[in-house]
Amino acid sequence: MNLNIKATAANTYDAIVIGSGISGGWAAKELTQKGMRTLVLERGRPVEHVTDYPTTMSSPWEMEHRGRYPLAKTLDNPVNSKTGYAFNEYSGQFFVNEKEHPFGQIKPFDWTRGYQVGGKSLLWARWTQRWAPFNFTDNLTDGHGVDWPIRYDDLAPWYSYVEKFAGISGNRDGLSTLPDGEFLPPFEMYCVEKSVRDVWKKQFPDRHLIISRTANLSKAQPHHLALGRADCQSRNWCGRGCPYGAYFSSNSATLPAAQKTGKLTIRPFSVVHSIIYDDVKGKATGVRVIDTNTKQTTEYFAKVIFVNAATLNSTLILMNSTSRRHPNGLGNESGALGHYLMDHNYRGRVGGIYEGKEFDDQYYYGRRPTGTYVPRFRNVLNDKQQDFLRGYSYACGGSRENWNRGNAMDGFGADFKESLTKPGLWTFSMTAMGEMLPRFENHVKLNHDRKDAWGMPTLDIDCAWGDNEDKMTQDAINQAKAMMEAAGVKITYAFDNHQNPGLAIHEMGTARMGRDPKTSVLNGNNQVWGAPNVFVTDGASMTSSASQNPSLTYMALTARAADFAVKQVKAGKI
Repeated sequence: MNLNIKATAANTYDAIVIGSGISGGWAAKELTQKGMRTLVLERGRPVEHVTDYPTTMSSPWEMEHRGRYPLAKTLDNPVNSKTGYAFNEYSGQFFVNEKEHPFGQIKPFDWTRGYQVGGKSLLWARWTQRWAPFNFTDNLTDGHGVDWPIRYDDLAPWYSYVEKFAGISGNRDGLSTLPDGEFLPPFEMYCVEKSVRDVWKKQFPDRHLIISRTANLSKAQPHHLALGRADCQSRNWCGRGCPYGAYFSSNSATLPAAQKTGKLTIRPFSVVHSIIYDDVKGKATGVRVIDTNTKQTTEYFAKVIFVNAATLNSTLILMNSTSRRHPNGLGNESGALGHYLMDHNYRGRVGGIYEGKEFDDQYYYGRRPTGTYVPRFRNVLNDKQQDFLRGYSYACGGSRENWNRGNAMDGFGADFKESLTKPGLWTFSMTAMGEMLPRFENHVKLNHDRKDAWGMPTLDIDCAWGDNEDKMTQDAINQAKAMMEAAGVKITYAFDNHQNPGLAIHEMGTARMGRDPKTSVLNGNNQVWGAPNVFVTDGASMTSSASQNPSLTYMALTARAADFAVKQVKAGKI
């Protein structure tokens, strides 16, 4: 047997991180800062902070199609096009080309992907709510899914840790249903939002309208400034890439922090084929990587491997990592790998016109990069529903119509254009953000008969809403209507848009944490059962979905797991 010892040594690191998005960036930061020589593998292209944000200062009239994509582009990317707010001439370069990255839909599932250094951290909506203690016990209480192997108290110090570094603006609201965090000054509510909030305080005392907590630097701190980050300019052009670094992303924060240690290597254009498992040692030894340009395969080796390729790609890699010990995929002795896929239910939409006239002489300055939020009030505290389990939150927002309202109006000529220069009516909207129950039948599997351009099996996704989500949606619509009418808002629309799972871009599960290797893929430290030096800390690890935006929880899980992993390495246990 011939061994290329020099090549092996050159490709050996202390740690390997698969993926450079929100959780992968955190893994890189934590591992390097704790002394680990770390290789980050990213399947997409490099993106340099600031330099590679080509539209970040562009006005609509400077864009070829005034910011919109032509019809041919949208037809070639039917899933991306549904995201609406970001798939356009300003931010579309951060989405995959769907034709080049196929997947199967056994049932309709809209899978949104961003393959580049930074991943979808360049596209996320930045809302960052902590989970509440009951979110970690709901599975145990109602019997859906397995019990989380951790509790809120296990994660609370890590929430604080990541909040301080990332920079989260928000208000300390003192709510048991949404724990407070380590906040920068909050953005201000608009006058209509304050009015709605005050009415709800009296008429719906268990329903709290608060400013949403967001990963935008309202007031940069010294450690932010040291990384070249600055205050948010309230442009709300975050998805184009923020040249001020005010918008938290891997590119603006965690990767630069890791780079400062001198222990980071980033290798773009690297599709991870599988994790190499040593049956004798009982652990993983490295990864196989396909170069996206040359399609050549290379192996890299490390003591610790963090899988952070985003939920479904992380699961694909685990399923494709077979060995004598793990014939059905790494960590899949339970048969749970690929199952219990979840997304958030954003189907319920209600909006209307504020009928009061007391704010006709008021407007707001800038474009606030966040909205307002109502934490979950169903099936918590004294509320008990008979029709459905768990609950929902609301993303809310008040605003005043501007010239864009003319897009949907009949009119022509100078008088019409002049009328659009004046502010329109005040409006208020609510979008339900519902929890999805973990169900075995919602799953993904490898399709070895349909491979991508790099010879990798593709994923077939089989996922659908259940009766619980349907009933929850209807309740959310009904409650939103009642709340808005009480606050003086005339309802102009209220509907279930029946959007497919996946479109919330909060896919979770499929490699869940648990207390028993017979029913889960990961233990309470995010270690793969049977491969203790492999950690999965992105959305794949989630055991339930709650109704809060999930990225802050991914960050906290990653920082916690990285701390544990380094201690295990130093103790000689992995």
